[in-house]
Amino acid sequence: MPENAVTLTVLYNNVPQDARLTTAWGMAGLVEGAGQTLLFDTGGDGDVLLRNMKARAKSPAGVDGVVLSHAHADHTGGLEEFLKQNRNVRVFLPESFPPSFKKAIEDTGAQVVAVQGPQQIAEGVHTTGQMGTVLKEQALVLDTQQGLVVVTGCSHPGVAEIATRAVEVCPKRDFYLVTGGFHLGGHSHAEVETIIKTFRELGIQKVAPSHCTGDRAVQAFREAWGDDFLDLGCGAELKLPRP
Repeated sequence: MPENAVTLTVLYNNVPQDARLTTAWGMAGLVEGAGQTLLFDTGGDGDVLLRNMKARAKSPAGVDGVVLSHAHADHTGGLEEFLKQNRNVRVFLPESFPPSFKKAIEDTGAQVVAVQGPQQIAEGVHTTGQMGTVLKEQALVLDTQQGLVVVTGCSHPGVAEIATRAVEVCPKRDFYLVTGGFHLGGHSHAEVETIIKTFRELGIQKVAPSHCTGDRAVQAFREAWGDDFLDLGCGAELKLPRP
């Protein structure tokens, strides 16, 4: 990893990329170089997560914190097996997670951090805070030299709303990339075009939708961004110089 850079490695995704890794429905990514190493979501299967980490030479013991986007099994299912390997972590999750889920984490010896509003959780790394109504979700905002990078789980509160929140969390910064699940499979072409318009208004330079975005929506973003569309499937790695 280059000195003074943040690296995002996709460890779990249903979109294939690196043949050494197993693809499965869900999301997990590793953020390194921010003073702490953070695992964002854990996918749906702990064995797959740990196998993929090994394939990319990433050790569970090197993780300082886990950030869970929302309480769906394809984003939290790998946590139990991960904590068997490393329970010396803080687990950042939306405050709305069930009490029983929080207790199960604490029973392993890990620390639960219940997130409500936006906050900084590592050097140059913020959470949007929990967003949405019925299903609460948080996303990561990375402050990089190129600009803001947003990493989403499923974007249930709306990917445009999450991107807008990112600008509020880290104002006066250019906006480089939004990646992760956009949850647009059931959206009309007109609705996707409205989101693309909002992204353009926010000045988002690159996009990398995956996971639950939906094939038609992915194609719409690919056509709209052209060479600035990034493929970040399972095993992909993105290096981002820090400010």
